[in-house]
Amino acid sequence: MATELRMLRDTEWDDWSEAVDRAFGAPPRTPEQRAARREVTETDRMFGVWDGADCVATAGAFSFGLSVPGGAEVPAAGVTMVTVQPTHRRRGLLRAMMRHQLADVRERGEPLAVLTASEPVIYGRFGYGPAALDMQLTVDTLRLAAPELPGVDGVRLRLVDPSAALPECERVYAQLVPGRPGMLARRPGWARLAVLDTPGERDGAGVLQCAVAEVDGEVRGYVRYAVKVVWEDAGPSGVVRVRHIEALDPVVYAALWRYLFGIDLTSSVTVSSRPVDDALPHLVGDLRRCLPVLRESLFVRPVEVGAALAARTYRTPVDVVLEVADPFCPWNAGRWRLTGDGTGAVCARTTDPAELALSVRELGSAYLGGVALTSLAAAGRVRELRPGALAAASVAFGSDVAPWLPHEF
Repeated sequence: MATELRMLRDTEWDDWSEAVDRAFGAPPRTPEQRAARREVTETDRMFGVWDGADCVATAGAFSFGLSVPGGAEVPAAGVTMVTVQPTHRRRGLLRAMMRHQLADVRERGEPLAVLTASEPVIYGRFGYGPAALDMQLTVDTLRLAAPELPGVDGVRLRLVDPSAALPECERVYAQLVPGRPGMLARRPGWARLAVLDTPGERDGAGVLQCAVAEVDGEVRGYVRYAVKVVWEDAGPSGVVRVRHIEALDPVVYAALWRYLFGIDLTSSVTVSSRPVDDALPHLVGDLRRCLPVLRESLFVRPVEVGAALAARTYRTPVDVVLEVADPFCPWNAGRWRLTGDGTGAVCARTTDPAELALSVRELGSAYLGGVALTSLAAAGRVRELRPGALAAASVAFGSDVAPWLPHEF
């Protein structure tokens, strides 16, 4: 029987979702998890491949606003739940879904598509470039002094119910989005996912807790965490597992970390994702005792090159002609003149001689300012066609703060 690629129907969501979980080897979701995931699902953005009655491949997208250098919120498709069942590999299903999806993103007027990749090598051939890193930290709280900054004693910390505090925490998060490229402006329903706390996913830790930080009665930061108590012959050696920590200023951030350092029966704090330029290693003064681990997080793909490059600002004035290769989305291929500075930019087709040559994948990597064009050139992935063009463009594309994806999708 021939396979059929089509949009998901509302009545098929359960079967479609089970196909996703099966492909990733995930345990069955609890009713609470399924309800929360169903709430954020945009059915008209989810599709798959059916072989008769069986869903054998899936893909979809969420509608986000992506923060870019300069603070603008750019519409972006958050590509998600891409799977092909092992019974239907090597039939071109993934390529067909990627092509279908990018055409749909373009039709919706979104200049960018973004994703997180379980296997990064897969998505480069479809034009997605790694654009942001995140940093995992395991902090030795026995050997490091708790962070201190003038004013931390004026920060009031209060334990609250994680669900009840969602509105206040979301207000803090929303204020942070424009200040860091790669952060997501979340749509309704996403906040609930942040506080799901199913016993099967605790791995021996206690219930999820939330502390909010207040200054003059205003919530200016929060941390969500759980404690795993470990007893050794020498005594307690528990771990504080931080799920999310955000603050609107350095003093509040230091106060939250000082609080975490002081939790009884623990000797370390772990946090699975922070920006690579996070302040904590500088607050404690010893990066080695924080055991940083870096990994690629957000992958970016310009769907409309001109609109994407014009949507952000640039660190220094830039005027450069780019020769862009994009065999998967040929409407992007060709020469583009980018002119911009810290106030805005224009990017349009041109017949002028090219000064830099690169593929759309490299453009995606450099887009948020976290990957230097000079680094890509050193790997042979960007070619300088006019002397001096590479260095000038690389500086202009940079960002004062590292891009960071705050959560997966």
